[in-house]
Amino acid sequence: MQPILFPFFERDLNKLIEEISLYKNGEDIWNIREGINNSAGNLTLHIVGNLKHFIGATLGKTGYVRERDKEFSLKNIPRDQLVAEVKDTIHILKNTLSRLSEEDLEKDFPLPINHSVSSTVTVLIYLLAHLNYHLGQVNYHRRLIG
Repeated sequence: MQPILFPFFERDLNKLIEEISLYKNGEDIWNIREGINNSAGNLTLHIVGNLKHFIGATLGKTGYVRERDKEFSLKNIPRDQLVAEVKDTIHILKNTLSRLSEEDLEKDFPLPINHSVSSTVTVLIYLLAHLNYHLGQVNYHRRLIG
């Protein structure tokens, strides 16, 4: 599995680290402007929480317990801590996805996504698209704030 989708997750999570690093002022990561509901910091926490839950805990049995509300309520976490969380997520994804076989990918994902059951590979593609959607929001936020 790793050669198929992991490089895309890794590339896009590294792009998230780059986006966070490009803010001139670390506090700006948490700023909100009219018309934008979430800061880049909260979007980063949401991306990390989503991937650690669905890939790390669900497929990799990491024991991670998601607190989704905190992904949007926590504020002012230092930039270096956010970057460390993203790097940890990359590590978890690499370890988990590298252990999946072709048979594992065709099996039903253990949890319903959007109230429906799909194959594991379908859910992984969905999670990659979800990551990219929010990565675009972070990029827009950075350019708007900067």
